[in-house]
Amino acid sequence: MKEERSYTTEEIAKLLRVSKLTVYDLINKGELPAYRVGRQKRIDSIDLENYIAKSKNQSSNQPTNQEHFSPNESSSSVQDNVIISGQDLTLDILANSIQTEGFKTLRDYNGSLNSLIAMYNGKCTIVSSHLFDGDTGEYNLPFIKRILTGHTYMVINLVSRWAGLYVKPGNPKNIKTWEDFSKENITMINREKGSGARVLLDEQLRIRNMIPKDIKGYLKEETNHFSIATAVAQGIADVGVGIEKAAKVVNVEFIPLIREQYDLVIMKSEENSKLIQSLLEILNSTDFKNKIHAIEGYDSSKTGSIVFETY
Repeated sequence: MKEERSYTTEEIAKLLRVSKLTVYDLINKGELPAYRVGRQKRIDSIDLENYIAKSKNQSSNQPTNQEHFSPNESSSSVQDNVIISGQDLTLDILANSIQTEGFKTLRDYNGSLNSLIAMYNGKCTIVSSHLFDGDTGEYNLPFIKRILTGHTYMVINLVSRWAGLYVKPGNPKNIKTWEDFSKENITMINREKGSGARVLLDEQLRIRNMIPKDIKGYLKEETNHFSIATAVAQGIADVGVGIEKAAKVVNVEFIPLIREQYDLVIMKSEENSKLIQSLLEILNSTDFKNKIHAIEGYDSSKTGSIVFETY
């Protein structure tokens, strides 16, 4: 019998250059067959090859296709395509919706802070932001105004969602607040620099005068919510910061601590006028909101509302 190679969901995400959340969505939809080995889900190489082949066939029959964007691509790629930067599954849904309006979309899976910096440098068309400012208690605008100084832009709400802590089922170490990170018997797992979750934690520590280097596990990083939740589930860490959605997939308990405002930023320009109109129509459509409701964990009551714009 020929030995068949299999992959973990994290390996699939890296191979396809998509978020782990997207891989789980493909599995849940039955588009990517998977099976469980212990606590891990695995995908056979033949099933991955079949999925890729099927996707290529579908793409060849479509006028446009969504791809992954590399920061090393030429400036002409930035000008000719709608590049959407951020890591949430809702952005993949948005990219597909924009694509149906006749635009070619590319996805860049950067964290919020890095995405805004890329936009400042002209490398992104639409970026997502969920950056908490500890001094004002406000999301996004304090960062956006500082980073995009000198530019004209619009900020539009995508969704809101709960952010909080992942702990083991039953919460054996009774972790409830940000202050618990400093306990000697607590080991954390951190997100990468530039991500919204990392900024949230760092701001919460700063306003409480807690010293990051004194927290066990602070320097240990993972690059997405699922990896954080999985590290807690496997006992690698006692606690990590993330969103509610990942906890519904991975076997961890979620402690909600703050309601996040997850916004989109787009530059205002003559070239973007048609895109902005399409973006607002999509976000305010019943069809788009129904798709958001289908994946749970998100509040779309303010989706499509203009949060702020320069003149």
